[in-house]
Parts: sequence; structure tokens; C-alpha cells
Amino acid sequence: MNKFFITTVVLIGLSMNVQAQRRPAPPPHPSRTELIEKKSQELERKYNRERKLILNHPLATKKMKRDQLKALDEKYMIEKKLLKKL
Repeated sequence: MNKFFITTVVLIGLSMNVQAQRRPAPPPHPSRTELIEKKSQELERKYNRERKLILNHPLATKKMKRDQLKALDEKYMIEKKLLKKL
């Protein structure tokens, strides 16, 4: 009986040690809508940053700025359409 008790305690102790060394569960993956929302926010930030850079450029003329903004808007719309298709 005494040997059985000691063996049981040792086995429980070893199993607890092994259990404690297991890695924690990985965080859950974001859902598709969360992924699309995050990408959309990144795209919006990128668009706003580039727009601000174009508008605040000291050497660009109004026509140059207008052309660059037009190209930026077209690029943004294409990327937005691609994001919606996902």
C-alpha cells in the first residue's frame, strides 16, 4: 500500500510537470471580416498619408498636384474594389 501511494504521488507529480511545460494555446485567428476591416483601415491610412504628402509638397504646382491626386484616387479605387472582392 505504501509503495502504491508513493508511486501514485510520483506519477501525479510528473504528469503535472509535463502539463505545466505545454505551450499555451495559440491566439484565435481573425475572422474574414476582421481581416478585411483591418486591411481597409490600413489602405485608408496609406491613402490619407500620401494625399497629405502630395498636398503639402512645396515645389509641386497646382496642376501637378491635381494630376497626382487623380492618379492616387484611381489607384485607391482599384485597391478598394480588390479588397471588396475578397
